[in-house]
Amino acid sequence: MRRARREVDVPALVEQARAGAPRAVARLITLVENADPALRDVMAALAPHTGRARIIGLTGSPGVGKSTTTTMLVTALRAQGKRVGVLAVDPSSPFSGGALLGDRIRMVDHALDPEVYIRSMASRGHLGGVSWATPQALRVLDAAGCDVVVIETVGVGQSEVEIAGLADTTVVLLAPGMGDGVQAAKAGILEVGDVFVVNKADRDGADATVREIRHMISLGDRTEPGLWRPPVVKTIADRGEGVEELLEALDKHLGHLEEHDELRARRERRAAREVEAIVLAELRSRMGDLSAGASLPDVAAQVAAGALDPYAAAERVLADLT
Repeated sequence: MRRARREVDVPALVEQARAGAPRAVARLITLVENADPALRDVMAALAPHTGRARIIGLTGSPGVGKSTTTTMLVTALRAQGKRVGVLAVDPSSPFSGGALLGDRIRMVDHALDPEVYIRSMASRGHLGGVSWATPQALRVLDAAGCDVVVIETVGVGQSEVEIAGLADTTVVLLAPGMGDGVQAAKAGILEVGDVFVVNKADRDGADATVREIRHMISLGDRTEPGLWRPPVVKTIADRGEGVEELLEALDKHLGHLEEHDELRARRERRAAREVEAIVLAELRSRMGDLSAGASLPDVAAQVAAGALDPYAAAERVLADLT
């Protein structure tokens, strides 16, 4: 028997979330992940209270220490009195669709801190290392009063460049002996990294990895005057070593963005992508309705028979959508 949908008191829920109530924040993010019908009203209520949080993205291959680095970073930010949100995007369970690893378990040091909100989000097959729901989950944490939101990507490989479109500052983690330097150059990670971190710097080859990354940066297009030149920081995250240098690099990048009006530009590009994604989702939904009717099957049959070209067919479908 299907359970009746629970009605959502959006104003009360948003008010509780803005007051920092963890249950309310959790409920709002669940509404986001489930694409609940109340989501439109939720986003409208949150909109006036967003745009204040600083977004930091962490990406890198499995095994480089993303969760440990996130924990180290959260500890340092809390020492500065910041309220911190963490969106840890995990691979999806093939059975439940939920987050498979559960970073809240690995970040147990902050689990009971009321000024830290940690949420594991399932990627649900979305490529790019983040969840499709991440942009609007960011809005929830922003409106809930988080000064900083850290996004930790899935860690499925070197293709996780989508994080650069969500974060104000993107941190790329590498580790000695994993071949990350060469792979980063091949996959375009150099273009998205604002700060590079060589973690596990107590291992052999750490200095060589730093030199390799710096050399690759020097071969790119970051050497012109006025452009940000990404620093390379060494850390040993499980000991908390190097966190001061990392914070300094993050602050310098934020200052550079503000000085060159790039922070506003990045956030406007992020908003444009979010709006575009919603428009495309709506179009796909309408396309599904067309498939059930006569329009799309009819034009598809004509294209298959050579009576109509695909561009003219697409124009007819778009006309029906509008």
